[in-house]
Amino acid sequence: MAKTNRTILICSGKGGVGKTTLTANLGIALANSGASTAVLDADFGLRNLDLLLGLENRIIYTAQDVLDNNCRLDQALVRHKQEPNLALLPAGDPRMLDWMKPDDMKTISNLLSEKFEYVLIDCPAGVEDGFKNALAASREAIVVTNPELSAVRDADRVVGILNTCDINPIQLV
Repeated sequence: MAKTNRTILICSGKGGVGKTTLTANLGIALANSGASTAVLDADFGLRNLDLLLGLENRIIYTAQDVLDNNCRLDQALVRHKQEPNLALLPAGDPRMLDWMKPDDMKTISNLLSEKFEYVLIDCPAGVEDGFKNALAASREAIVVTNPELSAVRDADRVVGILNTCDINPIQLV
């Protein structure tokens, strides 16, 4: 069993502010420091974490396949060749966007937490179902924004929601 077991939601109210980039880079940095790290792409509609990590051609199974018992977790994890402590669990088929529920995301997160010290959840933008699903599986959060007025306002709304859900700590980037 992993020793630290931190599950961190990386989220924002607005798209295009750098959530996925931060998730990829933080995952690589943690893995490079020796921590076993899983990055979970929870953006079923617009999966991109695999692209940023250079793993897009190595995906065979997804989180959806694990939940459907089509494979074991270790079969769905895509290990990074340059960072052996880093693994990606990719989002499933975008057509299954409405299929994923908060309890499903908790199940996936718990499975990852049993094997990894850090689980970073790359959340879809906004506060709709994808956000709610990822939020249900998280204990702490990093809210990503940029200096645009709309992005700051949306980040403030996200922080307000996180505060009502006992997410602690909440960091702002």
